Order: sequence, then C-alpha cells, then structure tokens
Amino acid sequence: MIDNRMETFLTLCRLMNYRRTAEALNMTQPAVTQHIHYLEEQYGCKLFLYDRRTLQMTPEAEMLKKYAENIRYQERKLVGQLCGKSTRSLAIGATKTIGEYVIAGQVSRYLSVPENCLSVEVDNTEHLLEMLSRGDLDFALIEGFFDRRRFKSQLYRTEPFVGICAGTHPFAGRTVSLDEIWKENLLLREEGSGTRNILEQLLKERNHSFAEFSRITTIGNFGLMAQVLEKSRSITFAYQAVKESNNALSSFGVEGMNAVREFNYVFLDAPVSLQAVEYFDSFRCEAFAKK
Repeated sequence: MIDNRMETFLTLCRLMNYRRTAEALNMTQPAVTQHIHYLEEQYGCKLFLYDRRTLQMTPEAEMLKKYAENIRYQERKLVGQLCGKSTRSLAIGATKTIGEYVIAGQVSRYLSVPENCLSVEVDNTEHLLEMLSRGDLDFALIEGFFDRRRFKSQLYRTEPFVGICAGTHPFAGRTVSLDEIWKENLLLREEGSGTRNILEQLLKERNHSFAEFSRITTIGNFGLMAQVLEKSRSITFAYQAVKESNNALSSFGVEGMNAVREFNYVFLDAPVSLQAVEYFDSFRCEAFAKK
C-alpha cells in the first residue's frame, strides 16, 4: 500500500501550498511539513524550495512524483484484480472532439463483449491529465499538446485542423488570407481545451493573437457551437471530424496556416496502462474486423 506520507507529497505537488494541502488532507500544517522532511531524509534530497515566496518542486521531486503516481495507479488496479472481479473494467478519458465525434463506434464494439465495463470522462485536456496523474483513468485520448516527459503515449491517428463555418458563410470551401479572419466573430472553446491551445499556438507562431479578432465568443459545448455556427456569421477552428458530423457546416483554409495534429493515447508509464490501451485499441473498426 502506498505510504500516507507519499499521499501527502502528491497532494502538495498538486496544490503547491502547505496550508491548502493540510486542509485537503485534514491535517495540521506542521504534520505536512514532517511528512515532506521524512521523505527528503529517506531519499537524501530536497523536494521543494522557495523562490521569492513561491513554492517550487525540485527535479528530484518531479522524478519522485512520476514514480509515486505510477505506483498508486498500479496499486488500484491490483486491488481490483485481488477482489476477483469477473468483468474487465476500464476508466478512460477523451477530449471533447474525440469523445463526441470519433470513438462512439469503438466504444460500442468494446461494450459488445458482455464482460466489458467502461467509464468515459469527456472533458478538456487539462482536467483529463489531472485525472490521469491521480490514477483515476487508465488512459486518455488527447488532441493536441501534453507533457511527453511526464506521460507515455501511442499515436491514435492524425487529423486536419481546419476553419469551420456555416455552408452559407462567405468563407465556405475557400482558402482565405489571414487578414480576412480578424473581422469575424470567433467561437472559442474554454481555457484548457486542446483546440483552443492549438489555435493559440498557430497564431503565436505567426506573431498574432486572439486579441485581433473583432469579437470572441466562448462556448464549451460543441453541440451548441455547431448550432451557433449554422445560424450566425461566425467561425471557429477545430478538427475535420467536427465538420464531417454536420452537413450544414463547411470547412475553410487560411493561407500559410495548414495544420495536421495528432490524436494520442496518453497514459502513465506502467505495463497495466499499456495493456489497457492495447485492449481498447483492438476494438477500432479496422482492428475489430480482423478478429
């Protein structure tokens, strides 16, 4: 069983504040400090340092955190196996594009096996990676960026990242100049979402930002976003799979901004995680057909 001092360490890594960690764990702040000091003595290194009153993790703490997260996750899976469950249960995450437009058929095929159980969390990249680090997910299907030093990954597929608008919009089916897009109402996902981060990076690479659009509307739900696109002169940027799900929408390109991004399985560096990925991946359409 993972040591309670290690749980204190992981909580402090997440909250980066001794007082908040003590409150979260229903402990006193001196007790939190004692737990960290014990680990520092055990491993012979400093785990946290203050830089101008800001708590920071040392490189050694980063290494210990990755190890502890893996151990905690594997322990949870072991407990399930020791209980002698006859079902095969997976807890997976998916970013919104993938969860809403890509994996429905794969999930259905997985559930066609009576012994298989599944929990699917559809959320933005930031929240899914937090869940993954806590061991709450076996893996997550992520669009866009993640820390490859912290997590292992396996390519799921590549997908074009395109402009999307109503079929009646002047941009529909065209390639427009970068200068033309600034006058449009840009529909954006919430902060922490993969598509928002990708668009922000693409603009930054060209020395531009969201501030140059005449108007920005934030919508956290793709279904609502699609309805707004259909009925207003607005644009968004998302994966081709979003456009293909709705015949009323059309794609457009922007000169010099062609982009293809990866969808990846992202998981902790543990054999049981890779086994979960490989099993779920066997239910993709092309793989399932070979069974």
